[in-house]
Amino acid sequence: MIILPAIDIKDGNCVRLQKGVYSTAQKVADSPYETAKGFADAGAEWMHMVDLDGAKDAKLINADLIADVAKTSGLKVEVGGGIRNMQAVEYYLSRGIDRVILGSAAVKNPQLVIDAVKAYSDKIAVGIDAKDGMVQAEGWLDNSEIDYIDLAKRMEDVGVRTIIFTDIDCDGMLSGPNLKQLDDLTHEVGCNIIASGGVAVLKDIINLSDLDIYGAICGKSIYSGTIDLKQAIEMTKKI
Repeated sequence: MIILPAIDIKDGNCVRLQKGVYSTAQKVADSPYETAKGFADAGAEWMHMVDLDGAKDAKLINADLIADVAKTSGLKVEVGGGIRNMQAVEYYLSRGIDRVILGSAAVKNPQLVIDAVKAYSDKIAVGIDAKDGMVQAEGWLDNSEIDYIDLAKRMEDVGVRTIIFTDIDCDGMLSGPNLKQLDDLTHEVGCNIIASGGVAVLKDIINLSDLDIYGAICGKSIYSGTIDLKQAIEMTKKI
């Protein structure tokens, strides 16, 4: 299992939210560049980055900053937030981003997912963010009537190989990931599943590994110190 330390960008700053609520934004680091360097120094191979402003406004807002941080980090990077058309997909991939995450587009514009997967194969991931099992979109401000497993199956059917699943109620809360929903998801689709939201302590990572989860995104746990990134990465090599 891989660990993906996270940088969420709002107004050019590294922040964390609670349950996706923008008014809870808290600055957690002085520099995204130094934060990414710290991730690399701890042994990370991948980094997860989100343009929070882009997710809310449905367009690229912090893309130049994100692409530059990714480039200077030397890490493999996946990016989500505000990617609603092929131009946005191509913007990131042409600047060395390794994987682009389509979130709201999977709900609002599934044809974009089909076209992107056809063009870029496994460089395209889908982010499925759910509250009480129902998918949310537009920076988690828009409720849908779509069950998260149903959407995952649709995405697998069009060739998506990687799904990032977030239980919104766990995100930023250090309450542990939703193991039940993740377990159900891994049994319903054959995609690589990356767990996002709630990872707080090393035991959470062990639990995710036991479910045969492909990856775990760690954000607030790293910034608050409840997980030591280097220790977590070393542990995943042994389990």
